[in-house]
Amino acid sequence: MVPIRVQIFENLATGPTPGLKRSARVGELAGAMPRAPRLLAALSLGGAAVLLSPATFAELSWIWASKADAERVMLRREFTVPAGVTDATLVFTCDNRARVLVNDQAELTCTDWNEPTKANITALLKPGSNWIRAEAANEGGAAGFLARLAFKTADGKETIIESDTTWQAQARGETDWKPAESVGSYGAEPWGKVLASVAAGTATAELKPLVVQPSEIGALPGFRVELLHTVPKSEQGSWVSMTVDPKGRILACDQYGGLYRMVPTPVGSNKTAPVEKLQATVGGAHGLLYAFNSLYVMVNEQGGGRQGLWRLRDTNGDDQFDEERQLRKIQGGGEHGPHAIVLSPDGTSLYIASGNHTKLPDGMEYSRIPRHWDEDQIVPRMWDANGHARGILAPGGYICRTDPDGSAFELVSHGYRNEYDIAFNALGDIVTFDSDMEWDAGTPWYRPTRICVATSASEFGWRSGSGKWPSY
Repeated sequence: MVPIRVQIFENLATGPTPGLKRSARVGELAGAMPRAPRLLAALSLGGAAVLLSPATFAELSWIWASKADAERVMLRREFTVPAGVTDATLVFTCDNRARVLVNDQAELTCTDWNEPTKANITALLKPGSNWIRAEAANEGGAAGFLARLAFKTADGKETIIESDTTWQAQARGETDWKPAESVGSYGAEPWGKVLASVAAGTATAELKPLVVQPSEIGALPGFRVELLHTVPKSEQGSWVSMTVDPKGRILACDQYGGLYRMVPTPVGSNKTAPVEKLQATVGGAHGLLYAFNSLYVMVNEQGGGRQGLWRLRDTNGDDQFDEERQLRKIQGGGEHGPHAIVLSPDGTSLYIASGNHTKLPDGMEYSRIPRHWDEDQIVPRMWDANGHARGILAPGGYICRTDPDGSAFELVSHGYRNEYDIAFNALGDIVTFDSDMEWDAGTPWYRPTRICVATSASEFGWRSGSGKWPSY
């Protein structure tokens, strides 16, 4: 079965059909025709001849980042939509898988490039600027992303948006968006004409909303949940850390970008909360804390030796952070890098959590734990078969304390895999949350996700692969 393109031509006997332009493409048949030596047919349509011919997808391309060996790639395309869209269909696929967001409202997924995803996205489009954003992943071998969006207006006009080099791409670890690279035209091997397998009829792929609605969140009596802001990921990234300044404003950081400030609207208000991007150059934070008249930023995703604890201050009263100072380098990055910053219960010091891919802060001055930690292996260790954390040794993830100036660091607890955040209970105990490698579930050395009370000088026994200590 092959898809069929519909084109309108003038009826040479009667002249142009009113409202139709010569060779105007008006759509694509939802069905398909059996293969035949010559796939041509003519139908009568209001005095016009309708020519059915195989779709060529002449401009459609498989695209990827300029870094051809990138395993994780972000792709995006901005496009303009007129008022009165009556029907919009998106078809896409990816080798090996992709998650696609439309205006950061809902998501679609594709997990097998042989089975493209098709969905009706009419309700997600709005007049004016719109975005398609894809998070694409490759698992070795050829990599490519393919997409085609078609939408119609009430007057019958159709617009086609196809994956090509007008899209923007960003490989994981990069900070700049670059033009996407074409890695093959539609029909090229190893993929072939994969869109020919898209089933005819109404698109049925499930659209999953990205934002949980307040009505779906349970709350105790006397509390009400309100939605303040939906972060447009194509414009403001992914907010993974937040704090509140003395004026009640929310400060947040895009995981791979900069800092933002939002003024919450009054309780019960249906107004939009204003958001501004701050002028600070520090970003890529996994942890934020406003304390001691400063914004502390745990830089994680910025390279060039910028990872570590920073202190930002407004020294000239213009409500922007003009002073940026790195208090201590902490080597590590990504999902298992340096994370949260929390104020101590007595308000005099900072506590910091870091995952197991993070080295101890440069020049760790103090340690409540004897510094002779080691692997303590009797039975030979089996490293992770997929290579995760291979070669990473004790002490693993850790919690440490420092003063407001970052002049001295003290190791408090370690032996975690990847504790992301910490909190204090009413007694002043440190509480954190840790998890084990999910694909180790069922093995004798798997330790289920758990809440840990990080007592002073504690060792929680994470070791790479099968080497971790038993739970007891």
